[in-house]
Amino acid sequence: MIKTLILDFDGTIADTRSVILKTMHQTIAEYGMPQPDDYTCAATIGLPLDEAFVRMLGINRDEGLRCAGIYRRLFEVNNSEGAVTMFPNVADTIRRMHAQGLTITIASSRGHHSLSDFVSRFGLSSCFSAIVGADDVDNAKPDPEPVNRILTQLGRDADTAMVVGDTAFDITMGRRAGAHTCGVTYGNGTLRELEQSGAECVIDDFSALPDVISRTAAKQVSDAQ
Repeated sequence: MIKTLILDFDGTIADTRSVILKTMHQTIAEYGMPQPDDYTCAATIGLPLDEAFVRMLGINRDEGLRCAGIYRRLFEVNNSEGAVTMFPNVADTIRRMHAQGLTITIASSRGHHSLSDFVSRFGLSSCFSAIVGADDVDNAKPDPEPVNRILTQLGRDADTAMVVGDTAFDITMGRRAGAHTCGVTYGNGTLRELEQSGAECVIDDFSALPDVISRTAAKQVSDAQ
C-alpha cells in the first residue's frame, strides 16, 4: 500500500520553466559564454544548479558553482509575485490526498529555503510532512539519497512510497531507492524519456494520481496472494 508520496517540484508541482530558462540565459550572458538553445537548458532542469551549468557549458565545477551563484541572485529578481504558478489540479489533488491520510513530501534539486517559500506562498505548508532540497543532501537526484533521507526521517519502507516527477532524473532516483514511480508529461521531460527511464506509469494530469495510487495498491495486494 502506498503511504508516502515523494513529489518533485519544478515541472511537477509548479510551472517554473519560463522563469528558469530566462534566468539561465541571463546567467550565461553575464558569465560571457555562448548561449545554448532552450532545449539544452531545459534538459538540465532537475539537476543541482552547478551541475546543470557544467553540463550546458562544458565548464568545470568551480565555474559551475560561480554560475549557480549568479543564477540565484538573478532568480530572486525574476521570481516576482505570479511568475511561478502551480499546474492545473495540483493544489486540490494534494489537499484531497492529504485529507485522505497520505503522507506527502517533496524531493527537489531546488534549495530548501526556496521550496519552503514556494509551498508557503501556495498555501500548502500544512500538507507536506518533509521537504528535502539539494542543500539537504550530499548527493542530489538522480542519486537515491533524497528519497532515502525522506524514508528514514518518516520511518517508512521504499515499497510503500511513490516518487512522482517530470524528468528521467526523478524516475531514476525513485527506482534506485526501490520506490514506485510515476512520471508526469506536462513538465520538462518527454513521454519517451519517462518511459525509457523505467517509470511504472505516466500521467498527463496531476488529478489522475489518486487513481494511479489505487491501482498500484491493488497490484501489490494481487502480487502478494
